Amino acid sequence: MVTLCWAAKGGSGTTVVTTTFALESERPALLVDLAGEVPAVLGMSAPDRPGVADWLNADGATAQLDDLLVEIDDTTTLLTHRQVGEITPQHGATSARAADPRWQELCSWFDQWEATHHGDVWIDGGTGSPPTALAGGVKHRWLITRACYLSLRRAAASLVRPTGVLLVDEAGRALRDCDIERSIGAPIVGRLPIDPKVARAVDAGLLISRPPQTIRRSLRRIAA
Repeated sequence: MVTLCWAAKGGSGTTVVTTTFALESERPALLVDLAGEVPAVLGMSAPDRPGVADWLNADGATAQLDDLLVEIDDTTTLLTHRQVGEITPQHGATSARAADPRWQELCSWFDQWEATHHGDVWIDGGTGSPPTALAGGVKHRWLITRACYLSLRRAAASLVRPTGVLLVDEAGRALRDCDIERSIGAPIVGRLPIDPKVARAVDAGLLISRPPQTIRRSLRRIAA
């Protein structure tokens, strides 16, 4: 399964959710960092090699992507974002400069990785509308959002249509499930509880070794 996750507006926890999906996968998992935040979330050192952004903006063969992979644990591999010379990743920088054929080649490589490893590919698309060539090349497109009018308004205006919505479940919101599904044009496929333990795990660099049970259980149910 190849799944793209993104948020229309910041603050939805896209990187934490996508990373935990990969870590909790029952099959080998490839985590693709298009936002540039995964190493920080996992408490890892900054990448010491080029990443997917560098590959997208060059003209190398897809075989070169294998040399860019970093092992997270025994079953999870990371394709980092790192752009040579870039200290702080810029949201949208990857998509702004990559041509559509490069995204199509990348999607084909995802399919090859999935078939070769009998695993799952989880793509952290970050914040903002993902490139249409990327979205068109993956089967599962999940929008992570709160029941927030501004977030839903941005998502509805995007050219990319999700196949499902992961709803950050917070109390006090007036919008109903049917309002969200109607505005986005996709069903709610799962709910993500708000748990302060998640933020503490990220701050302490423990998301790999001790992810909170609440988010683990929720994401396992969604991915099943």
